[in-house]
Amino acid sequence: MISNKNSVVAIFKSYDQAKDAIRDLQMSGFDMEKLSSVGKEYEMERRVVGYYHWVQGIGQVLVAGPLANWIIGALEEAGMVGGLTSLGAGLYSIGIPMKTVVQYETEVKNGKLLLIVYGTPEEVEQASDILHQAQAQTTTVHAEHAAAGV
Repeated sequence: MISNKNSVVAIFKSYDQAKDAIRDLQMSGFDMEKLSSVGKEYEMERRVVGYYHWVQGIGQVLVAGPLANWIIGALEEAGMVGGLTSLGAGLYSIGIPMKTVVQYETEVKNGKLLLIVYGTPEEVEQASDILHQAQAQTTTVHAEHAAAGV
């Protein structure tokens, strides 16, 4: 089972940059089933499966990977995360702080692409290093153990 409480979120300015980062993760042996991407109006390779959602305040976005299922789960518990978009509710449900959720929603709204990698704290740290080297605009680790110390 994929841990949805340990993650790293990287923000990329373009699909090409994100695609390079995905390739780097894959070449390092990272499990691609532990990767989600969120973007607005960007090109995806035909073999990538994703789901289009109309997100109020953001518009049409493509969500690929486990985050799509967590968004659906979060929508079922919408009363618990009132005021958030479906994307925000999905991000919040995986342990991303509310303040950061709003920032990520804004980044997507402004045409940026998010890559979200899940796993053990060690996997997340490794992925963070790879994403940082791949020229991510920012990389932020959200981990259970880190939340306890903040």
